[in-house]
Amino acid sequence: MIPPGVALRVVGDVHGDARAFAHAVATDRFVIQLGDLGDGGSDSAAVLRRMLAVLEAGRGLFLLGNHDAKLARALAGRQVRVDAALAATVAQLDPPLAARVAAAIARAPAWLRQGARLFVHGAFHPAMLTSPPPAELPQQVTGPLACALYGQTTGRMQPDGFPERSLRWVDRIPAGLTVYCGHDRRSADGRPYVLRGAGGGTAVFLDTGAGKGGHLSWIDLPATED
Repeated sequence: MIPPGVALRVVGDVHGDARAFAHAVATDRFVIQLGDLGDGGSDSAAVLRRMLAVLEAGRGLFLLGNHDAKLARALAGRQVRVDAALAATVAQLDPPLAARVAAAIARAPAWLRQGARLFVHGAFHPAMLTSPPPAELPQQVTGPLACALYGQTTGRMQPDGFPERSLRWVDRIPAGLTVYCGHDRRSADGRPYVLRGAGGGTAVFLDTGAGKGGHLSWIDLPATED
């Protein structure tokens, strides 16, 4: 799904920050967006339209994030908890755009490997190294797909009502592999946060709070030789 021999731009969670996303995709590099395009910011519809244009031009792709999966369920009329951010996103989509967005989300991979790089929204699972992501979103999300969408949880709830998440999965990344992910805003200085695990692998967190009071981050990677 990534053309051979191309330089990459890996873009973190956008959450409706249309102006920043326009700058992020203004590149001749192949864009890999790590999921969570909407729900927040000023204009989720504009972000989604721009991502569709990138897809149609063959200039990039986006990975399935938990907010994208939730939007797909809402557009399909399936049961989902609709908060203010999701309600605002759905309200911005006219029927033709909603249909195009739903189709694009259905095609979005939950993870993607390129040699010594692995791209995913939430967290790494070792099965991602040997198995492709599911072709469609199941009713019950478990195993590697749950890691891809929601990260690794502790089973406890935080005071804000969201599940507490752990970074123990970073220790399971094998030596030589770098995982580029979003989902968790871990940076304390506004730059992508890099964490090396006990297994010798590396995680690069690119969610720096776009659409939620922070800004959008991306990282440029050279083309691989394989």
